[in-house]
Amino acid sequence: QVQLVESGGGLVQAGGSLRLSCLAAGRTFSSLVMGWFRQAPGKEREFVAASMKNGGQTFYAGSVKGRFAISRDNAKNTVYLQMNSLKPEDTAVYYCAADGTSAGWGAPNGYNYWGQGTQVTVNS
Repeated sequence: QVQLVESGGGLVQAGGSLRLSCLAAGRTFSSLVMGWFRQAPGKEREFVAASMKNGGQTFYAGSVKGRFAISRDNAKNTVYLQMNSLKPEDTAVYYCAADGTSAGWGAPNGYNYWGQGTQVTVNS
């Protein structure tokens, strides 16, 4: 069992930055595949970024590549999403996810555990 708690959301102007955090508890953190997803009102949940276990590769959606960065601190059992050059279309509830498979990291069905979400709103 894994419990996830997100924090760091808020209201920012276009071009600004936010850093989201996700604290994980219940399993050895370094062994987990971690992901970030987002969901806007009336839209489906979409992939944002993923970090493979054991210090592996990172992957990004094309819409955020070059602007967002996923990272992890294994000593603190925490994964981060640094968001720069924010756009109004980035507005959504952002969710942390854990325990994805190596083959299923890019889709919600690839993860077994989810946080409650944190709201990110970007004004034009």
